[in-house]
Amino acid sequence: MAVASAPDEAAFDRELVALVPHLRAFGRALSHDPVLGDDLAQDTLAKALASRGSYTPGTNMRGWTYMILRNQFYSLKRRSWRSRPLDPEVAERTLIFTSNPTARLELDELRRALNMLSPEHREVLILIGAGLSYEELVKVTGARLGAIKSRVSRARDRLALVLAQGAIDTDGEPAHTAMAAIFQEVEGYLAPRSPRRL
Repeated sequence: MAVASAPDEAAFDRELVALVPHLRAFGRALSHDPVLGDDLAQDTLAKALASRGSYTPGTNMRGWTYMILRNQFYSLKRRSWRSRPLDPEVAERTLIFTSNPTARLELDELRRALNMLSPEHREVLILIGAGLSYEELVKVTGARLGAIKSRVSRARDRLALVLAQGAIDTDGEPAHTAMAAIFQEVEGYLAPRSPRRL
């Protein structure tokens, strides 16, 4: 394997540092725990730096690092069954909860409303919501920049109409799985695939 040159390493480092806020957000969303989410992001940065030789410049670094973080999270979960249960008194002092009791229901309603959009509209809105730029969407979808901007605008209008009308399809999925379902879609969209023009 060829050793990266100094300019390549500097570009890699800059791109990786720019992803830190996105990795923290993804880690927190995946784990439902701000502290664990930050730990996952830190571990992901360390693994990405250690594995820089396996990264192909010009490909989707966000997708690559999200995969590292997700694998780290699942590996941690597989080992967690061996952990001792948390003492109830400690739990009372440390557990974090949202101040909005309807947040899960609202997110699930958004997930179901997104599912009522066309596949092309759902894809761009979910990826924009995950923090991708228009330029990154061009790389992911293979569409032209103008087409992407137009599609995002039409998708937002359509989603606003679906939410305003309130007739949102139900699918029987539990509300607490909405975040995981949305991130699973993000991962699917970011997975390597044949380029296409839309």
